[in-house]
Amino acid sequence: MTVQAPANVVMIRPNRFHPNPETAADNRFQSLLSMTDDEVAANAWREFDGAVQRLGDEGVGVHVFQDERDDTPDAVFSNNWFSTHPGGHVAIYPMFVPSRRRERREDVIEMLKRDYRVQVVTDYSGLEQDGMALEGTGAMVIDHIGRIAYVARSHRADPILLERFCTNFGYEPMVFDAVDEDGAPVYHTNVIMTIGTHFAMVSLDMIKNTARRAEIAERLAEPGRDVIDLTHTQIAQFAGNAIELSTPTGLMTAMSSRALAALDKGQIAMIERSTRIVPLDIPTIESAGGSVRCMIAGLHLAKRNTSSEKAAK
Repeated sequence: MTVQAPANVVMIRPNRFHPNPETAADNRFQSLLSMTDDEVAANAWREFDGAVQRLGDEGVGVHVFQDERDDTPDAVFSNNWFSTHPGGHVAIYPMFVPSRRRERREDVIEMLKRDYRVQVVTDYSGLEQDGMALEGTGAMVIDHIGRIAYVARSHRADPILLERFCTNFGYEPMVFDAVDEDGAPVYHTNVIMTIGTHFAMVSLDMIKNTARRAEIAERLAEPGRDVIDLTHTQIAQFAGNAIELSTPTGLMTAMSSRALAALDKGQIAMIERSTRIVPLDIPTIESAGGSVRCMIAGLHLAKRNTSSEKAAK
């Protein structure tokens, strides 16, 4: 296990999953589906359970919680409303649109307190009343080794709250503008950047300022990482939305089957120098504008009882 790659995660099984019209205004990764609502929800459920099974087979500890609501279409993207950090720190975040605010759930936090060594829970969610949002490790891609929070400017990452978070949690904010080929801002940083222990993937071309682009590439490479530059086309296939995890047999990188298919042989070889790639088949879930990284809330916490793996149902 490395500080960058958690061995345990939280995932939320969706109930009435569908692409969320409230988030479509600034999430250009969303797409329409030619299926009934029931078919969409059923497909998402099957894809989710397949992903959980695959991660579990690889040795990742997965805590599964069931979404029970009918008005939380994005509940499967659990990494946006809370995050965990070495030293026993947990953050709870304010969300940009009202439907996503309903995703927060106390039972997840209570499980963390029960099963892991949680020292402090910092709840920023009340700042929604002041129009602030900071959508967790969607809005921030965190380098736990270099203690840097990389953030693409958007409606989902309030600059004042970002500074407050970084001060409280001990990260250096690295803020930049990132746009797609049409010049539209990227809604979440984690669709264009993945940071592992020995490699990082990022679309440098989407970072507008050339000096900032060079600085980000340099900082990502500082710990000796290989930096893999992704194209606009690869980003559109969710190649940037991956996560490195620790397993009993070494490091693995989870990404979608669609994302893996978009990478070239050289990029795959660079990733596989230090980690094996595990593809997850989630085409329906990706229609909502997020992929594997968005589904996984990594637990950077020490377990209270390392002799047993507990799952919340």
